[in-house]
Amino acid sequence: MTVASGPVELPIELDRSSPVPLYHQLSLALERAITDGALRPGDRLENELAMTTRLGLARPTARQAIQELVRKGLLVRKRGVGTQVVAAPPIRRDVKFSSLHDDLASTGHEPSTELLERSSGTAAELGVDDVVEVDERLVHLRRLRRADGDPLAIMTNYLPDRFRLEEEELRERGLYATLRAQGVTFAIAHQTIGARLVTSEEAALLGETEPAACVTMQRLVYDDTGRLVELGRHIYRASQYTVQTSLVI
Repeated sequence: MTVASGPVELPIELDRSSPVPLYHQLSLALERAITDGALRPGDRLENELAMTTRLGLARPTARQAIQELVRKGLLVRKRGVGTQVVAAPPIRRDVKFSSLHDDLASTGHEPSTELLERSSGTAAELGVDDVVEVDERLVHLRRLRRADGDPLAIMTNYLPDRFRLEEEELRERGLYATLRAQGVTFAIAHQTIGARLVTSEEAALLGETEPAACVTMQRLVYDDTGRLVELGRHIYRASQYTVQTSLVI
């Protein structure tokens, strides 16, 4: 990580009439600056005293805003240096129904996909009859998703074979966009997030050195008629991926 020649002073406007806490407004402003490139990897923030004096804030307010971004992996505090933008902030996703491909693209990353495996069979033949009960045959897809060329996730999907799933389309767009284009109306999804250690094969695909942790996600998706659309079982590099949610208090 390179060190900027001096601390970066950002033009930040705070709305004191807003119900959004000032620390959160400041945190969002700093996060936008990182996302938009106004703050680059290695840049140093102005110190808390200078920032609070300039913005008319209490020091605990600025400290709380900065700590929020430290927890997200966007900033790091270094003794004798100050607060810096990290070299490679992790991919962060809100807890919502969305495609990783679309989330990456919407946040300025370049997603790419490699199809690792494709097969078909009944739920029993594919080993998922303990999770889904369907009479129709399923298509099993296993894909490696990259962000800006770096491996991020191994995505395993089981979908009814009534869907058209062309390899080129799976590489170029998100799965949910592909299904919507075929008339699917999503109605409900059940999602479970966990963690475990990667296997040796997964570590090699993701570019991790064992032992390494991964974030796991299982998602069951149904359409507006109650029919199964997808069983997804994905793993994400814990070193490069976080899941976040906001709580209204």
